[in-house]
Amino acid sequence: MSGTRRLEVETNGLDVIDDAERRGRPRQLFWPWFGANVSVLGLSYGSFTLGFGISFWQALVAGVAGILFSFLLCGFIAIAGKRGSAPTMLLSRAAFGVRGNRLPSAISWLLTVGWETVLTALATLATATVFDRLGWGGGTVTKVVALVVVAALTVAAGVLGFDAIMKLQTWITAITGVLTVVYVVLVAGDVHWEAVSALPSGSAQQWVGALVFLMTGFGLGWVNAAADYSRYLPRSSSSRGVVGWTTFGASVAPLVLLVFGLLLAGSSPDLNKAIAADPIGALTTLLPLWFLVPFAIVAVLGLVGGAVLDIYSSGLALLSAGLRVPRPVAALVDGVLMVLGTVYIVFFGGEFLGQFQGFLVTLGVPVAAWCGVMLADVLLRRRDYAEPELFDPAGRYGDVRAGPIALVLAATALGWGLVTNTSADWLKWQGYLLEPFGLGGREGAWAFANLGVLLALALGFLVTLLTRQRVRAQEAA
Repeated sequence: MSGTRRLEVETNGLDVIDDAERRGRPRQLFWPWFGANVSVLGLSYGSFTLGFGISFWQALVAGVAGILFSFLLCGFIAIAGKRGSAPTMLLSRAAFGVRGNRLPSAISWLLTVGWETVLTALATLATATVFDRLGWGGGTVTKVVALVVVAALTVAAGVLGFDAIMKLQTWITAITGVLTVVYVVLVAGDVHWEAVSALPSGSAQQWVGALVFLMTGFGLGWVNAAADYSRYLPRSSSSRGVVGWTTFGASVAPLVLLVFGLLLAGSSPDLNKAIAADPIGALTTLLPLWFLVPFAIVAVLGLVGGAVLDIYSSGLALLSAGLRVPRPVAALVDGVLMVLGTVYIVFFGGEFLGQFQGFLVTLGVPVAAWCGVMLADVLLRRRDYAEPELFDPAGRYGDVRAGPIALVLAATALGWGLVTNTSADWLKWQGYLLEPFGLGGREGAWAFANLGVLLALALGFLVTLLTRQRVRAQEAA
């Protein structure tokens, strides 16, 4: 898609992409999605998953199911991009109305800004850990320099836009893919199957908790950006190809990395514990000194690959939420917030894992509710979007559609009542429906299953399917 276009600052924001600019094939979607998800953070998810108290085999099934299903949701929503030639959160107006869509756009913006901040913070911490092991100093100065470099790469690509991202992601895919394979070969001797296979099985509730965590950590963190790249494909592109290449490109690296991460974390309780504090840096403890610099490269580039897609999509979401500035300016605004958030996490945030889980699950509930509505809306449509009317409050898509908005709010309220996170003090108010629903309260067996995410997704999807007349009326108009 980018090979025939000159690299320059993209001026497209919420614009509908002209047919003359649309080119490429669905298989080219592999590059941005693989590059965004090849991060060695996938190895740390093995430790996060075993933290739910389940066995290797239970974690493996949860990983395969959670990763594939959640990225399949991205694949289906990506169909909207090639049908409508516009960003995900603009196409969402067809379901929520032109101004009514500002609420889900604001939620999407919070999620993507949060993710880009988390990834930048992890890249900064990983660099400091590598420098410390090499004896080059891993203190404040190293962290500041690392933050400046990572932020500069991320913000520059986000401001330049689509073509720069496609080129960068192709390089990130090649470099990180090779170096990750080398990492796996070097640490394979630290896998001890006897210890891994001896991990005790957990309960069904613990398995569901791991499944939901993996869904929110992978595909549900990307659904709100799923159409941002497919919008540059020709309208005649295969919908099956869009779904397949999006799902395959996004899920193949996380699946491989998760399996190996499970083997590593299950082999060493000390490593398992260390990952909670420094998810990337802890992985360096297994490496010979000569590979630490290549590891830093693969870690930083992999995390930058994810942060770049997030800052691009967060800028688009900010525009969709109502900010009237050029797209590069919106990306720059998000970059400033990303840096400020990274400073807090790196220098003041304390232990990482609890805050990270709280962030994922809390925002995962309203995003899952929106995803359910959007997924059903996309699957119900048989025609391309009437693109000019996505900007017209008096058009067929309406101004503020109270039904879908109320559905997201209700599903979120119910969902937050069925999730908990005791590691983050600011989230202890959640879980208020666990006792009334007979699920044992905040200390019961279902407390950490995070059923609220699944409930929000299912409610948004099923209720929208039952109200299909709205879509039929829009298309008839």
